[in-house]
Amino acid sequence: MKIIGTGSSHPKKVVTNQMLSDMVDTSDEWITVRTGIKERRIISEENLEDLAIDAARKALDNAGISAIDLDFIICANVVNEFITPALSCIIQGAIGAHCPCIDLNGACVGFIYALDLAEAYYRSGKVKNVLIVCAEEPSRMLSWQDRSVCVLFGDGAGAAVLTAGDNVKATHLSAASSTTSLYQKHELQPSPFVTKPNSNLPLVMRGQDVFKFAANASLADIKFLLNETGYTADDVDKYLLHQANIRIIETVGEVLKQPKEKFPTNIQKYGNTSSASIPILLDELNRGGELKKGDLLALSAFGAGFVSGSCLLKW
Repeated sequence: MKIIGTGSSHPKKVVTNQMLSDMVDTSDEWITVRTGIKERRIISEENLEDLAIDAARKALDNAGISAIDLDFIICANVVNEFITPALSCIIQGAIGAHCPCIDLNGACVGFIYALDLAEAYYRSGKVKNVLIVCAEEPSRMLSWQDRSVCVLFGDGAGAAVLTAGDNVKATHLSAASSTTSLYQKHELQPSPFVTKPNSNLPLVMRGQDVFKFAANASLADIKFLLNETGYTADDVDKYLLHQANIRIIETVGEVLKQPKEKFPTNIQKYGNTSSASIPILLDELNRGGELKKGDLLALSAFGAGFVSGSCLLKW
C-alpha cells in the first residue's frame, strides 16, 4: 500500500509549561531540559471524536477521495468518552462512509500497528482504500497533581488515507510484557458480587523503565528493518519517531550516526499525543512540503505493554 493523504487536528486549549508550574512543583526549564516539551494541547470544550472526524475529513480531502470510496477504517485509540460504541464507528457515520471499521489499542504504537494490519488486508486483496485515524486523549488519564506525568502528554488526532501500491518496504512489530511500568486500571462499578478492591488510579509511569525500553526498542526495530531490506541508516531520508521525549530521539540519532536534520520533531508544541504522534508529524511534513516523492521514511514508536513497532516506506 501507499499513503496518499494526511490530516491532523488539535484542541484549542494551549497549556504552557508556565501554566503547569503554577499548578505543581515544576518549571519551564525543568520540563524543557528533560523532555523538550514547551507546551501541549488539552481538550477542554471539544470531544475527542470531534478531533478524530476533523482529521479524517482533512486526510480524505488531501487524498482527493470521498468517504464512500473507503473499504475499511482502522482507528487507534487508548481511551475516550465512549466505552462503546467503537470510536471508528462514530467516525464512519460522521464522515458518511459505509465500510466496516475497527478500533485497536496499540498504545503509542497504534499508527504502526494499523499500518501493519492494513498492509495485510492489501496483500490479501480485500481492500483498495483504507482510512487510519489515531485519536488520543491522554489528559483524561492523568493526575494533574503528579508532575512526573502531567507535563508529558497532550491530546490530538492524526489520520492517513492509504491506497494500493508498493511503497511499504517492511514493517516490524514487537512486544515484551511489562504491566507495572506504564499502566492505568478501569474503575469498577459498584456491585454486590465484587469482592476485589477498586483500583481507581490515574496513569502510573515509571519513567526510567520507559526511557530505557523506548531507546533500546526503537534502535532494535529500525536496525531490524534495515537489515531485512538491505538499506543503510544513511539511505533513510527522514526518521519519524514517536514524539515522547527529545532525549530518546537524540539518543537514537546518535547511535545511528545520523544528523539531527533527519529527525523532525513537534514535541515542543504538542507533547506526547500517544498513537496520534507520528501521523500528526507526518501531516505537518506533508503539508509543509518537506516530503519529496521517493523519500525513504523510517517510522518508529514504542508504548505501554511494552510494545514497539517500525515501518520503512517510500513516500
